[in-house]
Parts: sequence; structure tokens; C-alpha cells
Amino acid sequence: MVPEINLEDFQKIELRVAEVLDVERVEGTKALLKLRISLGGEERTLVAGLAPYYRPEEIKGKKIIVLANLKPATIRGVVSQGMLLAADDGKGGVSLLTVDRDIEPGSRVR
Repeated sequence: MVPEINLEDFQKIELRVAEVLDVERVEGTKALLKLRISLGGEERTLVAGLAPYYRPEEIKGKKIIVLANLKPATIRGVVSQGMLLAADDGKGGVSLLTVDRDIEPGSRVR
């Protein structure tokens, strides 16, 4: 189990709905995909280790949940401007967190 956080820590997290506009493999890697996402009025790039679990065409067009205020990081030469959320069952199963209704990209998750 991980340590508990308080409400103030949680309030620092900016979770948003993002629409996946495009997905491609990161050259020279087996696991990494580069996603171009829309947060409403802003487009960003994310890098995620989803290639073992999803084909690019399975992700394109989905509305996913992202951590929008994560400090950017350069991963294999690509600047990743956030982090998508996915569930991992610990047995090789991974599932993207999505929304169950049509909602605008950029909508805040609370």
C-alpha cells in the first residue's frame, strides 16, 4: 500500500479529459507510443508504454483521462506533456481510463 495523501495534495492534481487525435509508434522502441491529444483549446504530445497492449488504431479517437499538470519529460527524444491514466491488473492486462459519456475535451475530472 502507498502512503495516504491529504486533500491539499489531491487538489494539486489536474485530471482532464483528452481526445486522442493521432497515435504512432516511437521509432526504435517496442513499447512506446506517441499520442497527440486535444485538451479542448490546447494540443499536447504524450508518450506511453502502451504498444504491448494496444494498436494505434484502437486508441485514436478515444476520450481518455490524463494528468495534465505533470512536469514535461523527454522520453526517447520526444517531449511528453502529461501522463495518461490506465489500470494494470498485475497479470498482463492494461485498460485505458475513459469516460462513459460524450464530454468535451479539456473537461476537468473531479
